[in-house]
Amino acid sequence: MKEKYVAYVGTYTHGSSIGIHLYDVNVEEGTLSERKVIPVNNSSHLAKSLNGKYLYSIADEGVAVFAIEADGDLTFINKVDIDGMRGCHLSTDEEGKYLFVAGYHDGKVTVVHTHRDGRLGSVVDGVFHKGLGSVGERNFRPHVSCVRPTPDNKYLCAVDNGIDQIKIYRVNRRTKHLELVDILRCHRESGPKKIKFSKDGKFAYLIYELNNTIQVYSYDGSGKNPVFELLQTESTLASHDDETHDATSGLCMSPDGNYIFCSTAGEDTVAMYKRDEKTGLLEKQCILPISGNYPKDLAVFPDGKHLAVVNHESNSITTFAIDYEKKLLVMKGKPMKVETPNSIIFSKCQD
Repeated sequence: MKEKYVAYVGTYTHGSSIGIHLYDVNVEEGTLSERKVIPVNNSSHLAKSLNGKYLYSIADEGVAVFAIEADGDLTFINKVDIDGMRGCHLSTDEEGKYLFVAGYHDGKVTVVHTHRDGRLGSVVDGVFHKGLGSVGERNFRPHVSCVRPTPDNKYLCAVDNGIDQIKIYRVNRRTKHLELVDILRCHRESGPKKIKFSKDGKFAYLIYELNNTIQVYSYDGSGKNPVFELLQTESTLASHDDETHDATSGLCMSPDGNYIFCSTAGEDTVAMYKRDEKTGLLEKQCILPISGNYPKDLAVFPDGKHLAVVNHESNSITTFAIDYEKKLLVMKGKPMKVETPNSIIFSKCQD
């Protein structure tokens, strides 16, 4: 029997959209067909639990959690208030005990306790970032754009787009509070956006929204404190003619970990890089247009052969066949209509 998959797409709901769009996935063809929409107010980011049983969504009310049924359908469990403004990014720790929420609007990192039955519990800690940024349009304030635990589950990386820093916290297992242990200081006006780690946990990949680059760091958490070492910086742009209107926004990795993809708004492209497993370094393969506006997020299909891009401004999803040998992305059919999409995630069905 063929394995079945679904895709969840989170959307803003101030227009006609009402929440999370659920799609049946044709893995072989690299296409999506909409099944239903699950109401959530402004589902700006989605994340799955590590055991694959639950889907978390940003909501105006804080965070909502759903049980993922055998056929991929979603059953609402509960919502919790995060004692702050609406978040923009979610992740879970490696043990499934905590849900981390990034607050772009208020510069806050929130830690929510998660129960074994899927319910979201209380907020156990919240830390507001302090400091001044260097970009006037952002009001010089902290803007946390991504929260991601290190793969060894020792630390939490909080990417701050407003003050050009990645603050690194330890979760105190006794008090359940965040303790700042280090700060990665990025170039002024670089606008760090998202971070992802390789499967072996040895390398971190960080994209920058304002200077449109991707950086490779080595990571070592074996000592008393985390050690990040910068190894490489690569441009994410096809052209440097109008960089002030370009903004690298999306970051994903192929299922086998051998390729990394970045999307950039403004020039509306996707960059593909081949990743060296031993060194972690990237080799640019192509940077191509995605036939949409503001590619906010992207994800590789489970078989690694296709790519889906959600285009926020053009209200569309575009899918592409990935030709790794020829270093090309080939568009599959017409763009699918979905209003103001923000986030996409694939999930394997159990039935």
